[in-house]
Amino acid sequence: MPNSSSQKSTATPHHTPCWRPVNSQVSAGGAVRRPTLLMKNERNDDLHRRMSRTMPKGLTMATIAVRARPYLHAIGVFVLVRLTGLVLLAILAGNRHRELFDVLKSWDGDWYLAIAENGYDNVPPRFVDAGGQRTPTTPLAFFPLYPTLIRVVAPITGSDSATAALLVSLIAGCVAAAGILRVARVIDPRPKTGLLLIALWGGAPMAITLSMAYTEALFTALAAWALVGVLERNWLLAGVCTAFAGLVRPSASVLVGTVALAAIVAVFRAGKTWQAMVCAVLSPVGLFGWWGYVAKRTGSLTGWFDIQRQGWFSYFDGGQQTVRFFGDIIDTGNSVMETVTMLLVIAAVVLTILIISARIPWPLWLYGGGTVLMVLVTAGITYSKARFLIPAFPLLIPVARGLANRKRHTMIAATIAYVLFGSWFSAYSLTGWTLAI
Repeated sequence: MPNSSSQKSTATPHHTPCWRPVNSQVSAGGAVRRPTLLMKNERNDDLHRRMSRTMPKGLTMATIAVRARPYLHAIGVFVLVRLTGLVLLAILAGNRHRELFDVLKSWDGDWYLAIAENGYDNVPPRFVDAGGQRTPTTPLAFFPLYPTLIRVVAPITGSDSATAALLVSLIAGCVAAAGILRVARVIDPRPKTGLLLIALWGGAPMAITLSMAYTEALFTALAAWALVGVLERNWLLAGVCTAFAGLVRPSASVLVGTVALAAIVAVFRAGKTWQAMVCAVLSPVGLFGWWGYVAKRTGSLTGWFDIQRQGWFSYFDGGQQTVRFFGDIIDTGNSVMETVTMLLVIAAVVLTILIISARIPWPLWLYGGGTVLMVLVTAGITYSKARFLIPAFPLLIPVARGLANRKRHTMIAATIAYVLFGSWFSAYSLTGWTLAI
């Protein structure tokens, strides 16, 4: 991890955070005293001021390099963690005589590639839903932004759709890492806390989907920067990112609610701020727009929800299926996949309580806790629950802060152990587990 004394940074001048810890102090035992929160931050950090006094005005690239350095570190940590996961996956896939490239585009990935290559109306008949059925509207269960990006990137790079899909996920993951770092420093100004948060997110169980032809990386990138917009009162950034996130996956409903509510609160507290009002209006456009399009195609206002219920058995049931699933696992302990999935969901509930009690900015715990709630109260393929938690990175903030307060060797050892376990479980879920993730 980089030395924290060399990475002190703040938000860019044009995006002043509304929640930022200042005057943080570290005791002899390493514990961080709770910082005070100010509504406005200084425009430049000490490093930038020193650089501006010593550099000619024309050397703007040097200034850019200074400001970009923390983000490069964040991307470096993300890439290193994901490479670890891919190496373990390659080993397990090789042991089962499977090609790594084929594994990375399996399950939902095949659907996204088929949609990118053929469009929604021409997906080959061999693609069926979880029940083995296929109707003309079955492909509409998959949201459009990810396959659209695949279709755009493929001719630009001269690659096939599968390679383009993995490239989109890689770029989105790097963008997400930068956004997570920006969010983290609102909570804790120490750079190592942000880097730890990125490592925990990128190495989480089922985080292999960040390197697959899946939507987790793209959605997390948009969610992270939407939350940056909220925390720094950059309402146009928050609204645009949330609108696009609504075109990626249905769990955007939690992000839409969080961002829109934050914008509405800002309007009432700060008076008529047109940017916040635009954000509140813009946030649900993508999600509602896709649901509306599917409703028109199916002739039913609940068209998308009907496709999900009939094809993937996914619907709101108040948590009944989750309770039954937990009961079966506790009673029989059927498999490693099911047992670890149950433990991960329970851990997510505990982390939700911790982030609320930690008194971090409420949009973060509302988004993270709302994602957990959606996982709990929605029926569907139970083995997917761990994957659905990946975009809820704010849940890991208490863990990152706790590790940052430990001695260096303890912090590094614990993080490595966590990443190795998460990488192993991710690889196992794709190679040793035969059902959908």
